[in-house]
Amino acid sequence: MSGFGDSWKRDWTLHAERRREDQRHMDTIRRSLLRQPSASSCSIYHRHSVGGAEGNEVGGIELKLDQPESEEELEAEPKGDIIALVLRQSLHHRKTVIYLCLSTLIFTTAFLLGYVAFRGSCHYCGVEGEMVPAEDKPGTDHDNLVEGMYLGELRDMLKKYLQDEKIESTVRRVSRTTHPSGSSEGTALAAEILETFKDLHMDHTWTDSHYATLQFPSRIQRNSLWMVDSQGEVLEEIPLEDPDSYCAYSATGTATGGVVYVNYGRQQDFDWLQSSGVSVVGCVVVMRVGGGVSYAEKVLLAQKAGAGGALIYPDPADISQDPRRLGLNSYTAISEHVHLGSGDPFTPGFPSFNHTQFPPTQSSGLPVIPAQPISANVASKLLSQLTGPVCPRGWQGRLPYVRCVLGRGFTSADGRRIRMGVYNTMTPVLLNNIFSSLEGRIEPDQYIIMGAQRDAWGPGAVKAGVGTAILLELARTFSNMVQNGFYPRRSLLFVSWDAGDFGNVGATEWLEGYLSMLHLKAVAYFSLDQAVMGDDNLSAYTSPLLLDLIESAIKQVEHPKHTGQTIYSQAEKEGGSWKIIKPLYLNSGAYSFTAFGGVPAMELRFNEDSRPYPFVNTPLDTSGRLQEVLGGRLGVVGRSLGELVGLMVLRLAHDHILPLRITTYSHTALQFSAQLNKHSAELQARGLSPQWVFSARGDYSRAAETLQEAILNSDVQDETMTRIYNTRMMRVEYYFLSQYVSVVETPFRHVLHGRGEHTLSALTEHLSLLTSDPRRFNEALFRRQLALFTWTLQGAANALSGDIWNIDNVF
Repeated sequence: MSGFGDSWKRDWTLHAERRREDQRHMDTIRRSLLRQPSASSCSIYHRHSVGGAEGNEVGGIELKLDQPESEEELEAEPKGDIIALVLRQSLHHRKTVIYLCLSTLIFTTAFLLGYVAFRGSCHYCGVEGEMVPAEDKPGTDHDNLVEGMYLGELRDMLKKYLQDEKIESTVRRVSRTTHPSGSSEGTALAAEILETFKDLHMDHTWTDSHYATLQFPSRIQRNSLWMVDSQGEVLEEIPLEDPDSYCAYSATGTATGGVVYVNYGRQQDFDWLQSSGVSVVGCVVVMRVGGGVSYAEKVLLAQKAGAGGALIYPDPADISQDPRRLGLNSYTAISEHVHLGSGDPFTPGFPSFNHTQFPPTQSSGLPVIPAQPISANVASKLLSQLTGPVCPRGWQGRLPYVRCVLGRGFTSADGRRIRMGVYNTMTPVLLNNIFSSLEGRIEPDQYIIMGAQRDAWGPGAVKAGVGTAILLELARTFSNMVQNGFYPRRSLLFVSWDAGDFGNVGATEWLEGYLSMLHLKAVAYFSLDQAVMGDDNLSAYTSPLLLDLIESAIKQVEHPKHTGQTIYSQAEKEGGSWKIIKPLYLNSGAYSFTAFGGVPAMELRFNEDSRPYPFVNTPLDTSGRLQEVLGGRLGVVGRSLGELVGLMVLRLAHDHILPLRITTYSHTALQFSAQLNKHSAELQARGLSPQWVFSARGDYSRAAETLQEAILNSDVQDETMTRIYNTRMMRVEYYFLSQYVSVVETPFRHVLHGRGEHTLSALTEHLSLLTSDPRRFNEALFRRQLALFTWTLQGAANALSGDIWNIDNVF
């Protein structure tokens, strides 16, 4: 320690002496400079042995300043030499000075460059560069920048590039003729759309092909309807008036029997008939279009009730047929498929690729009874001859000269009956889905998908034209935005689907082909099918995860019919914006994405307030009639809907954290728990406990809230964590696909949006039997339903929790 202390003292003494010597030199320089000489000279030369150890000679520099030795000399010789001042420094000291100067220079340069760059790129500064005051919290636009652009700037860019005229012209072009799947017109339209995508300078454009079995009317024998006597002899053929109309995927053959009127053909309608003692077994039932059920559901319910055939007609009470106003004429029927499902019914659960070895199976949703659409005139001819009990209140339509009775016999006492013949044929068809994409710059493997049906049995202005027009206009708009500085974080996919009229076959086959990867990559899907059927009210058929997106968008888009009012403000005036939100339905273009694929999906539509658009799925669905319904404002309404979709896509394309509302399903599970609690006494009497459901519901709620809180407290610039959070939220719909039912037998596996005994709706309906009809309550079936729902909900909670050590599996 004494050696270390002595050395330290010597160093400190030497350092002090050098500092004193330096101070003397600086004082001398300061005095010389303060004299402000008129002239001076400097000389620099090398020397050796500057304060070094003995024998350690190093190079040195001596600075000599000549100056006068006295004031008298300065006065006498103002231009003479200045007294010489020599500065001697050690090598160590010189290096210190040099390093200090360099460091100061680098720091100053960096500071100036940073300041200039900040002044030029400060997104929080005003025109003069002032900062946003501390008390003025940055709004949404401040928090949402995309590669140097405000979200507000992107909204303005979207509005700038969307054009009314292009939407109108595309609808006219698409609906100039009928173009069903597999036809030459349909193939030509597909090629035209493919070329349009290519002309837009997208990143990728391609075709995805499938081979599907579709059903068309026979070219040899037309579907027919006859009146026959008790022996089956034909008394009269009843002309169908619209011979090209048909129900795709109907069973073929004939059905003969009495006629029973069953209103809309809903479950409650058949239940009422059964309770009133009116049997439909072996009969041909006549049903009205509408009532909130699709053709496929009507035919399935008739089949379950024992009917032999089904006829479906448009009643003037539901679809306007007033010749003095724009409406459907009384001799036109409305076509629609009757497959209770989506996709190719002969390859349920797997894709119809050409190389697939198809097993001998078919969808359980195919009907086994024939079905045929008929016009109001044909329905009036049949129903006006019926006898039997009078219809209950609410079943009366507006067919002329028809007294509403249920049937099943005719007024003539000769035992006459109706025979219907359906001769549709199955045909293999090559389907072409047309894709185009703008690749994301940061997360290109995450897709935001927009799609529209391309085919139509008729001209299809609403069925195919509007959706295709908005799709192409959004593709053109986003392509222009990318060329002008927009860099989407995630990829945008634009898809023209084939065979939509047959039950979204093209879209479903694609889903089946890529199901194993889509729940990891598909952020959301927006269906543009039938997007404009009026201009009064907006409907959003949506997954609950997308509620925040639509609620934000409707506050920013002007209502197409009410200038100066947003869609949101107008809806609030008319009873509340909550009326806009509706559940997904079976025939929706978005339904399969959520109920089958587990992808959040939405379908938007503008409707008429007083009456529905009457021409869908008929030869009258032309652009001219659509323009007449809208008062010539098709482009304006189409642009409004395109803007809504565009705003939601913008949010999904650039936000670091996806704006998905994952807590919504907590409320759904809570509502069901409340229903179970009301029946707790009956359940416990049967040895059933709802405790597991309550526990699973609590686990999901906690997991969702914990994830939301973690997201709020996270650093959105941390790409790893945002990726983890987004992946967990993207999979929420997928988590609710029941893993305990077969995708082949039950394709719509979603327990909340799907169809089947595993769903919450089926469980709730079965639960209600405890009070309404205890004899029909099936305890074994209910146990199975409760277990399937409980473990699907628990699985969703576990997956949402993330790591397995965050899962509470103690009941």
